[in-house]
Amino acid sequence: MPARFEVSVMTEAAGSRPTFSAAVRRARADGRVAVIPDIKVRSPKEGELLRGRDPVDLAVRFEAGGAPALSVVTATGAFGGSLDLLARVAESVRVPVLRKDFIRDLRDVEATAKAGASAVLLIAAHLTSTRLAALHEGAQALGLETLIEVHTEAELMKVLDLGLRLDALGINNRDITRLETDAGTVANTERLAALVPPGTLLVSESGIGSVDDVRRAVQAGATAVLVGTALLLAADPVEAFHSFQWALQKV
Repeated sequence: MPARFEVSVMTEAAGSRPTFSAAVRRARADGRVAVIPDIKVRSPKEGELLRGRDPVDLAVRFEAGGAPALSVVTATGAFGGSLDLLARVAESVRVPVLRKDFIRDLRDVEATAKAGASAVLLIAAHLTSTRLAALHEGAQALGLETLIEVHTEAELMKVLDLGLRLDALGINNRDITRLETDAGTVANTERLAALVPPGTLLVSESGIGSVDDVRRAVQAGATAVLVGTALLLAADPVEAFHSFQWALQKV
């Protein structure tokens, strides 16, 4: 299996980076698992994650290793993120970058676009249906795609009932209302994926710690997996990324 990839950039116009959804779908079409590394400074459950490493350097290494897209946690406080980190990562790579944060209003979406992100996370648990739809439409108007995240069946139905043109749907295996300190597993993806309309770009998020977890998520119907802690705590984050990327070939 190849250890590195030439970064393939599909462009809508010369010099632009691919959309988040296009990049993820392309990775799956190439036979890889679309693994989206999640760059975060720390987590409420595991504490410090970078351990002195440069997050921008990590992002560049993940891109060189074949990551179709990257995620950057900008939430402050327990997560230690910032918009500055997002901007520095987006400036340093050519793949699309997703902003992960507790987005509340259009100003947050505008700041996301200004920082150079290609997509923004919207958490169904934290937004009314009206606000969720407005932020989704506002993001698309600014040229951003959205990853709308759910954790429960009720949240999934809330999103589907809106009838939005979804760019991507995320199933969080952990409970974000508890800052992901619970012991959620990929079983949540297995449970909810069957309820997701065919053809939806589905991302399994959090609680993924092994090659077997990656396999289970994809076999349940996930188009991609978003992994942060398991990669960042590995002795070699890029090598761990490669093992996840080729999970379906390790049977």
